[in-house]
Amino acid sequence: MDELKAALKVLLADTFVMYFKSHTYHWNVEGMFFTEYHKFFGGLYEELHESVDSIAEHIRACADDYAPMSLMELYNYKTMSEDTVKPNNVTDMLNNLSAANNVIIADLEKVFAIGEKLNNQGLLEFIAGRLDTHHKHGWMLRASAKNTGA
Repeated sequence: MDELKAALKVLLADTFVMYFKSHTYHWNVEGMFFTEYHKFFGGLYEELHESVDSIAEHIRACADDYAPMSLMELYNYKTMSEDTVKPNNVTDMLNNLSAANNVIIADLEKVFAIGEKLNNQGLLEFIAGRLDTHHKHGWMLRASAKNTGA
């Protein structure tokens, strides 16, 4: 059970970092296609924000543990890097989010493998849905980064 607790907390922290990245890109995107990317990043951060709550609830329900209670505790579980400066252009933003998304896919695959060992069907269903969502995010991020001209 400790392995599941730790893996879910990493998933929560990394998802929160990707949520925050996409939110800051929503705030700070510029350029000729500002409106489209502002909406795109907005939709992404809204979906990720919703998922953060579900992941925290699975920490409580499946791992019988408490979700992190502070930003510092959450920060200590993250495995992906944060931006320290504003990316140069929308292509960099999209590529950064694509890399973050790949980290989350790896996190989800780890939780899925643990859920299989525990034969936790509810957790497996939830994680499979998140994997589908993140594979779609990955496709959309990769497709959006092509030919951005930046």
